[in-house]
Amino acid sequence: MRFLIPLISSAVSSAHNRIASRLLNALPTKPQRSAVPPFLNCQPPSMAASEESLRKALAEKLSAVEAHGNAVRALKAAKASKPEIDAAIEALNNLKLEKSSIEKQLQAAVSGGDGDGALSREAFRQAAVNTLERRLFYIPSFKIYRGVAGLYDYGPPGCAVKSNVLAFWRQHFVLEENMLEVDCPCVTPEVVLKASGHVEKFTDLMVKDEKTGTCYRADHLLKDFCNEKLQKDLTISAEKAAELKHVLATLDDLSAEALGAKIKEYGITAPDTKNPLSDPYPFNLMFQTSIGPSGLSPGYMRPETAQGIFVNFKDLYYYNGNKLPFAAAQIGQAFRNEISPRQGLLRVREFTLAEIEHFVDPEDKSHPKYSEVAGLEFLMFPREEQMSGQSAKKICLGDAVSKGIVNNETLGYFIGRVYLFLTRLGIDKDRLRFRQHLANEMAHYAADCWDAEIECSYGWIECVGIADRSAYDLRAHSEKSGVPLVAAEKFSEPREVEKLVIAPVKKELGLAFKGNQKNVVEALEAMNEKEALEMKAALESKGEVEFYVCTLGKNVPIKKNMVSISKEKKKEHQRVFTPSVIEPSFGIGRIIYCLFEHSFYTRPSKAGDEQLNVFRFPPLVAPIKCTVFPLVQNQQYEDVAKVISKSLTAAGISHKIDITGTSIGKRYARTDELGVPFAITVDSTKNVTIRERDSKLQVRVNVEEAASVVKSVTDGQRTWEDVWEKFPHHTSGSADD
Repeated sequence: MRFLIPLISSAVSSAHNRIASRLLNALPTKPQRSAVPPFLNCQPPSMAASEESLRKALAEKLSAVEAHGNAVRALKAAKASKPEIDAAIEALNNLKLEKSSIEKQLQAAVSGGDGDGALSREAFRQAAVNTLERRLFYIPSFKIYRGVAGLYDYGPPGCAVKSNVLAFWRQHFVLEENMLEVDCPCVTPEVVLKASGHVEKFTDLMVKDEKTGTCYRADHLLKDFCNEKLQKDLTISAEKAAELKHVLATLDDLSAEALGAKIKEYGITAPDTKNPLSDPYPFNLMFQTSIGPSGLSPGYMRPETAQGIFVNFKDLYYYNGNKLPFAAAQIGQAFRNEISPRQGLLRVREFTLAEIEHFVDPEDKSHPKYSEVAGLEFLMFPREEQMSGQSAKKICLGDAVSKGIVNNETLGYFIGRVYLFLTRLGIDKDRLRFRQHLANEMAHYAADCWDAEIECSYGWIECVGIADRSAYDLRAHSEKSGVPLVAAEKFSEPREVEKLVIAPVKKELGLAFKGNQKNVVEALEAMNEKEALEMKAALESKGEVEFYVCTLGKNVPIKKNMVSISKEKKKEHQRVFTPSVIEPSFGIGRIIYCLFEHSFYTRPSKAGDEQLNVFRFPPLVAPIKCTVFPLVQNQQYEDVAKVISKSLTAAGISHKIDITGTSIGKRYARTDELGVPFAITVDSTKNVTIRERDSKLQVRVNVEEAASVVKSVTDGQRTWEDVWEKFPHHTSGSADD
């Protein structure tokens, strides 16, 4: 295609006929073929052209539209004939249609929709959240006082779902693995959280509106800017899109200075007022308090439940018969004073955690039950794929462990168990992936870390972290408390071992360093074998060496007469070591919210005049397992309904009885909206129907069997398909209502 921009400036000053002729020669005589192949119009985003190629195609099409627009204006200025102008306008309109088609495909590629009228992420989320709040699954806390950001109340169905999720968590992990469950206080003394590093490092970078003082989380502002540009500004170049994606990928690695520089570079301002923002600075996320009336004993509301397990390791190890491996578990509330909470249940200031600390010998991280999960195959996102710009792919867990993608068997075992837990709850396995932490995300002491991420309308959300934390936590608390948190392996026969002995000469160190003697002694004794042997060699050759003491923050001179370093052979009856810990940590609120979204859908009413909301919760987590309805208001039917209700109560099945005169179709719709999987309809004194929520199929059973049939399915002893095959089928007009 030849564009007309060089011609436009001379068009008006030349003879009209000559200009018109040249312009018409430059215009296409018929609509040109779209830059995007036609087959892309009917392909889903995953099969369509890449986002980069679509952005390039759109940029070309925008240039073409601009050039043809200029050409049309020039033709009109040159007073060309009407047919000539009409042909140029038709060509321009065709180009605009092609541009619109590419924009649609690009919008679908960046937003995850099909670009053709499908329910957008935002619309879907709003429909789900409206239903959840209207049916009282959860609501903002202190609602009559306009609420407080980041705090939510669970209503009756929400409490029931949460209770069922936690009950299954206990069954799936605590009972299956014979874990030791503990329950520790939420208020934690400062010294504990100093040892763990939370007092110093549990921070997010914050910026303030320079005029109003409103606070925002700095990385969230940058993340929102990049995402909005990528998703809504379809005119940005492929190069700019790549730059924004790189910023998103390295967001966690940006220092306060780098984050501030990016905010200024992109001109990001306060979202509410558009005022300028301060430079980013760290804000500690823990809620501080004081223990006791004097205010002299500072404490914090715990930001996680794990520390209560670590500080009790010595007693738990003794309770377990001084044997490794073993695991301790805890379910409880945790608190984080989020800077700007958002995304509903996904980012809150008080939340429920379920955490496991599996203590293991660092020299043997095998697991006796690993073979039970080794054959599982699911979406995994190793760091190599992330760094090379690839997507998550299905990998066999056994292959991931054997190839060293996953660090060890125990870590792999828990990844497999987490996958089974989430999918049995009702999480869609195709929207669940396990992403390995990049090197810049991992703590220096961690051996390997993976996150179970679930896709919802907000994108991929970290819901479970599974980390091999090595021996960091127990060592930190041992050093701070002075209590050795160690395990021992007893030898059947004594073993002769060569041990490093570091013996500081305290008299000489006292003369040299006076009040700093203790700091130097502790630093010398804390040297590892490599450091100690290097010092020994340097002292023997030079007689003096510079030694860095971290607690003093400086180098000090160590002379040969100040320390003795040697290796001695001695017999040992046991090996004493600090155990490593594998930690799966579950954000229960996040899992529940993703479960809500994965379970929510709409279907047309029988008349087709409205969309009905349905939650397809598995019976395992459904807030109510069954409803009981007399078909019509009839005393005999109501008596039968009460008999069935007593049987369900005796069987431990949560249920609801509805003897209102509302039509059976409306009662079905109400309970479908609560995610109730089964409904028993009483339409005789001897037999009743049982309806399954998602298929709306019904079977007939006698009154005495009704409760046991529902219990067998909700307990997982048999499936609805088994029930459908065994019992007579029932059809009626109301079944589809």
